Amino acid sequence: MDRLGGRRAGDRRVALRQAPLLSFSATVPYSISAFFPAYNDAGTIASMVVSTDRTLRSLPARYPSISDDYEIIVVNDGSADHTAEVLDELAARYPRLEVITHPKNRGYGGALRTGFSSSTRDLVFYTDGDAQYDPRELERLIAALCDDVDMVQGYKIQRHDPLNRIIIGKLYHVLVNFMFDLRMRDVDCDFRLIRRSVFERVRLESDSGIICVELMTRFRQAGGVLTEVPVHHYHRAYGVSQFFNFRRVARVGIDLLKLWYRLKVRRAGETVPLRPDPTA
Repeated sequence: MDRLGGRRAGDRRVALRQAPLLSFSATVPYSISAFFPAYNDAGTIASMVVSTDRTLRSLPARYPSISDDYEIIVVNDGSADHTAEVLDELAARYPRLEVITHPKNRGYGGALRTGFSSSTRDLVFYTDGDAQYDPRELERLIAALCDDVDMVQGYKIQRHDPLNRIIIGKLYHVLVNFMFDLRMRDVDCDFRLIRRSVFERVRLESDSGIICVELMTRFRQAGGVLTEVPVHHYHRAYGVSQFFNFRRVARVGIDLLKLWYRLKVRRAGETVPLRPDPTA
């Protein structure tokens, strides 16, 4: 397996089809933390929590190396709608749900950093609280995780967004792959399963949406091994995107330049290798 996207697309699909029910081994079953950043997601966050709880409860019966020990975390990032009230009701019904509230909005990166630092189990799964991804497809990520893989990344089979978002998203993908040498199919697909030990080596600083680029760049600099699997993407059923408007796109461009200078020129905060060099 090549590192961080070195496999060809066809190889990815073959590997997914041939994956056994559980393609990684563990003497002690893996526990899972699942978390969602939520900002004005009152209309979707309940379905995400309920679907995730059902999925996590069902996994041990089919995957012996997955434990029944799991937690669900929602980071309410200063929502101004009824997200807080919905989460209060959910927390009363689902004892494994933990709600973390930011009194003020800290940005997408701030919400992700809170989620990563609050996760306590062996594996960390996250996706957005707006229900554009189906948390039941976590099983696809688990099937692709093996001993020499540190992260399983989804990529959208087909993007279901307005045309302007699709165009900007494609341009963004080409730009960041070139600037940061990521060689990924879909850098902004927020549907990931990550070994929690990764965050002992990879430290994140961004508070904005460019945190995904920072995550993947630092992950690569640390020698992390990635595999990518296809997942479905759905139309937004509630709320509006907080990213795709001209003012934010301009701000993202500036932030990307600063991140590029910090990580690729200065190489600030160089990460410790995730895996020992076998040739050393």
